[in-house]
Amino acid sequence: MTILVTGATGRVGRHVVDQLVKRGAAVRVLTRDAAKTSFPAGVEVAQGDLLDIDALRAAFTGIRTLFLLNAVTGDEFTQALIALNIARESGVDRVVYLSVFAADRAVNVPHFAVKFGAERMIEQMGFNATILRPSYFIDNEQMIKDVILNHGVYPMPIGDKGIAMVDARDIAEVAAIELIRRDQAQGDLPVETINLVGPDTLTGSDVAAIWSDVLGRPISYGGDDPSGFEQSMATFMPKWTAYEMCLMAERYVSDGMIPEEGDVQRLIGILGRPLHSYRDFASALASSVGSRSI
Repeated sequence: MTILVTGATGRVGRHVVDQLVKRGAAVRVLTRDAAKTSFPAGVEVAQGDLLDIDALRAAFTGIRTLFLLNAVTGDEFTQALIALNIARESGVDRVVYLSVFAADRAVNVPHFAVKFGAERMIEQMGFNATILRPSYFIDNEQMIKDVILNHGVYPMPIGDKGIAMVDARDIAEVAAIELIRRDQAQGDLPVETINLVGPDTLTGSDVAAIWSDVLGRPISYGGDDPSGFEQSMATFMPKWTAYEMCLMAERYVSDGMIPEEGDVQRLIGILGRPLHSYRDFASALASSVGSRSI
């Protein structure tokens, strides 16, 4: 059967599409503007978004398995609820949902609470589902790279508990594997939750030390003050988004994002290879911009 991918143009979704195509799956994507998007040959494109009921009904026609990714927006929960209702109405019974690490605990953070609510809806509605709970994305560091490279400071307030940052490529490959496993299953499979983490649990000081080593010059950690980080983020993003990031950073500082026993080995077993590391990312970024000469 054809697998429907939402969020197909983002950091995770585009890799999910590539991984599904690589594995021979039939893929349909839902996108707002098909004219501005390029997908691998053979991928079917449905135009619309998660608040467009007619477009959703058309996109879900002939679909059994769904990859549901909701962007962090003010109406994220509405998007999730509508998508799941239309999915069930259309006969979709297999779902891989991209949630977030510790969604059931960090419920004061808006998008964590939203994703936990969607998890509960998926279970209550009886979907055969895999819930993917990724930790902090390594790829998020793209938005602070200039501060690291040009000012010698790692500014993300992630604290000293430790965060097992995960690469978007690892998230996407696990998602594709689970989508195909669900799609090809002859009967119902139990709901499963998979923590998506990186191979190393790193503190703010650990990350600064990696950058110092990779760049060959001192990089300092900016400290654990989420409020200062909020003020900085608010200069280039909506204030509500910056505030949400502050709340999330407070959780990094107070709790970290620490894998449960067996999480890393479980992912290595699913992927059949090592996980991408933070050092891999830092080294690649430094090499791409010629950072040693900065």
